[in-house]
Amino acid sequence: MDQLGGATHMNFVATEAAEQKLLLRTYDRHPILFTRGEGVYLFDDQGNRYLDLLSGIGVCGLGYNHPVINKAIVDQTATGLLHTSNLFFHDHTASLAVKLIEITGMDRVFFCNSGTEAWEAALKLARAHAGLLRKEGKTIGTRMLAMEHSFHGRTMGSVATTHKQKYREPFHPVMPGVEFLPFNDVEALRSAFSQDICAICIEPLQGEGGIHPVSQEFFAAARALCDSTGALLVADEIQSGMGRTGKWCAYQHYGIQPDVTTLAKPVAGGLPMGAMLCTEEAARAITPGMHGTTFGGGPLACAVASAVIDEIKQSDLLGHVAEVGSYFVSQLRELAAKHAAIAEVRGTGLMLGVDMHSSDLAGEMQQRMMFEKRILLNRTSETVLRFLPPFLITRQEVDFTITALDELLKEYEENGAKQNTFAGEAVHG
Repeated sequence: MDQLGGATHMNFVATEAAEQKLLLRTYDRHPILFTRGEGVYLFDDQGNRYLDLLSGIGVCGLGYNHPVINKAIVDQTATGLLHTSNLFFHDHTASLAVKLIEITGMDRVFFCNSGTEAWEAALKLARAHAGLLRKEGKTIGTRMLAMEHSFHGRTMGSVATTHKQKYREPFHPVMPGVEFLPFNDVEALRSAFSQDICAICIEPLQGEGGIHPVSQEFFAAARALCDSTGALLVADEIQSGMGRTGKWCAYQHYGIQPDVTTLAKPVAGGLPMGAMLCTEEAARAITPGMHGTTFGGGPLACAVASAVIDEIKQSDLLGHVAEVGSYFVSQLRELAAKHAAIAEVRGTGLMLGVDMHSSDLAGEMQQRMMFEKRILLNRTSETVLRFLPPFLITRQEVDFTITALDELLKEYEENGAKQNTFAGEAVHG
């Protein structure tokens, strides 16, 4: 046990055994022990190299061992200042806020530690803003509209606006006052909206829900309805933001500005960080003491996030994501034309989904890509293979991925669509 995390097979076994005994059973891990990363690749304890098309569920936008991130970490740790609390100032908060405001079109920022905390802050802001409007004599309620197949996080408020029952049911009763609507159903949205609504909650590109983009008509209708009463349009960009779709935020593809947005995942290059951004109007509702965080906006995370934004700009990674993402989706659609097992290809930039015709097939393809081809991706919404690669991925790595998936689908079809007997446990056996 004193050698956990080392470079031998027994260390993987010891690590797995220790986790089974010691950790809360929240994760069903794959039998791989990663020990280092470089660029768009991860390496396991056996020295095997994996092309990472998941990037820590969208977190490692600049990949692994990036010199800009490394330098920011070293430079900040050299000052000895990793934490100060929010009772005092440090060098990086305002400078990072300026950069985030510039790229999102918002007015004010609240820093936190994760996506779910950012979304929690957004929900509290929506309720507080509605309360302020009522004090000013306006008629507005406390209810919220959220979308079917949405995912906003695991805290009690965030999970209350997350659609799947499996995330909410074990923790009932969750926060009341949330109604779920069919995504992109304009008539349902208009019928459900009233002066009792304080917020419309939207992922411009649903991630966990299966890589479904909001329609222009639906997004525009939500914006108009909120404008009519003072309700807040709240856009969750935790997975789709920070350049993932080829723009800083997915809502920028639509020319529609929300009142509130949330960022996290790639914002600090792998360090935990989240941000809730809002307009000046929405920000009027928050005064000192109403909300806060001990760790949010600390010197280290802010320094790294600032360096990440600078690198995305200086290396024109938005353009790269748009170009390689367009190529990736075109290649996936050519693959779909060849294989009837693929129902649809969806997504924008480097946030892509391949919807298979069955959950069993999607699960098999995900496992075989991982263990036979050593390409990491995951499955969401049961039938969808989700691709969230680092922004640095090249056409050559896309081609490698397409060839691998093509080979597996051909084998599946040639075998008469029989269930593959592959067992992932053999990897370390």
